[in-house]
Amino acid sequence: MVRIIIQRTARPDAADPQVPPIGQPWTDADAQRRSGQRYAEPQGYPRPLPGPYPPPPAPRPPRAPRAPGGWRPRLLPRIPWWARWGAVILIAGLIFRRAVAWAVLTALAAALHLFGVNVHLPHISFGWPWQSISAGTTTNVVVGPLVLQKIEGISSPALGTENFNFVFTHTVSKNIGPWPCWYSGTFYAVGRASATVDLNPGPSWWQPATGHYELRVLRKAVPGSPGRLAISMALPLPQLPQSVHDISVDNTLSKPISTSHSWTYPGFGCGVLIQPQFSQSVLYAQAQTVAFYQATHLATVTRPLIAAAETEATAMIRNNFIQPTVNALGYTLTEFSIRWVAT
Repeated sequence: MVRIIIQRTARPDAADPQVPPIGQPWTDADAQRRSGQRYAEPQGYPRPLPGPYPPPPAPRPPRAPRAPGGWRPRLLPRIPWWARWGAVILIAGLIFRRAVAWAVLTALAAALHLFGVNVHLPHISFGWPWQSISAGTTTNVVVGPLVLQKIEGISSPALGTENFNFVFTHTVSKNIGPWPCWYSGTFYAVGRASATVDLNPGPSWWQPATGHYELRVLRKAVPGSPGRLAISMALPLPQLPQSVHDISVDNTLSKPISTSHSWTYPGFGCGVLIQPQFSQSVLYAQAQTVAFYQATHLATVTRPLIAAAETEATAMIRNNFIQPTVNALGYTLTEFSIRWVAT
């Protein structure tokens, strides 16, 4: 016979004051009241560390009020690298502008010479910014002959070439006994003439007493800044063509206008006699003579011819001789004029 003993353990009542409520951790006081011994806390129920405890954090200072209306201070935009380098190159070019201009003109002249192009470029001498410009003279200096002698031996060039058209008639009459033989032709031709300008009349022409050359300093040259000059000069009036050989006729533009002849011209005798009198050399010589007369006596031809020669001579003297000379002395030519004197 087997006896089964079932022993029951009394469950604590929920109202028992010695048992903490369900869901609350055990404390030392609860354990001591329960068994009279120190109760070890289970894992998951940390005990507070013994003091002293750190002081609580200081309160944050109040935040400053924000600016109204979404205003924000604008920061400087970031400058790109190409703009910075471009500014540096521009400033360097302004400082060394004379050296840069000299290098550019030298390279351009070499390139044009390589391709066989003959172009007159302005003359700029090499110089650094720290090189001072020498002060020029303030008196009227007779430099006319010195400047104009740079024409490389051409003291009286032919300038102001003008074209003009005219009409002339050539008639030949050769009678054979009782037979009248004659032939007449009217031709249209184009002539070309130039006036002669005496650019270097001689040392006596440039004497100060004559007043043919005057140089006025408008502003003196100082270190770093060029001076300014005004020059006025006088030259003899351009001369019209002096001989028939100074005139040329354009054969490509010349052509016959009308012809007339006798009834016997087509005959064998008249043709042999008259035809050689209408050769190109004979007609050219007559056209050249007519053109020379018109270029020296006809006002509609002489006036434009003289005006063109004066304009071309003024530009050549200023750009090729006066301007480079005064630039080498540290001056800039701001005023230039030529008076034409009849001799």
